[in-house]
Amino acid sequence: QVQLVESGGGLVQPGGSLRLSCAASGFTLDSYSIGWFRQAPGKEREGVSCISKSARVTFYRDAVKGRFTISRENAKNTVYLQMNSLKPEDTAVYYCATNQSPDGCTLLWGYYDVWGQGTQVTVSS
Repeated sequence: QVQLVESGGGLVQPGGSLRLSCAASGFTLDSYSIGWFRQAPGKEREGVSCISKSARVTFYRDAVKGRFTISRENAKNTVYLQMNSLKPEDTAVYYCATNQSPDGCTLLWGYYDVWGQGTQVTVSS
């Protein structure tokens, strides 16, 4: 069964850090670019970051640049999102998803195929 599973979410105080993981089962991630997305209550889903198959290309939305870092470890079939200096406005359910771009990646969620179930990130004091 092809699936993605996110983990690592939780409750953290402003200024804190979390590392999200996106693990694949039933297929290998190294054939796909991977995106991280988030959706807060009452808001539209938005692209947070993405990484190409080769890991040579990464993109971040402006709001997280300098705070979040995406990486991939193909040997573990996992992609990570390191989130530092978290802010209350980062609170959302975070999802990872796959894209079959030959190279590069995009923050447009409509181009992604397989999605995980999401992990909740809450930033609050």
